[in-house]
Amino acid sequence: MKFISKSPKETRKAARVLAKEIAQKALQKRIAFVLGLEGELGAGKTTFVKGFAKGLGVKNKISSPTFVLIKSYNLKLTAYNNLFHIDAYRLKDHKDLLQLGVKKIFNNPKNLILIEWSDRVKKILPKNYMKIHIDHIDEMTRKISVLT
Repeated sequence: MKFISKSPKETRKAARVLAKEIAQKALQKRIAFVLGLEGELGAGKTTFVKGFAKGLGVKNKISSPTFVLIKSYNLKLTAYNNLFHIDAYRLKDHKDLLQLGVKKIFNNPKNLILIEWSDRVKKILPKNYMKIHIDHIDEMTRKISVLT
């Protein structure tokens, strides 16, 4: 699935819709739901995460966890208990993320995980993770591709 967003507001709205679709699906897996976000710097990955979190009922202000690497939010409106927001931008490779105990997070089916710069830690992602790739078209326009 691909679509064009002409503003950050449209990107957040698309993310809210996707979040609600994912949240409505029954938890059928024995592992967490992982959504990897890829795209160049400034493409709109964090903007997407903000809309996604809002779609799940998160009231907290969402900012990229560039320096803390992982942030978590409690979820009350879905079958999932936790939303984890991970930013792999500063990581050398997947080993840095493993040291933070991410395998335990991945193994809990009640967790929903969004990973910015997921291509940097691809080696440890579950093989059936969903990928969102965001491309710049121009200053405001983005092409958002949802790959499963």
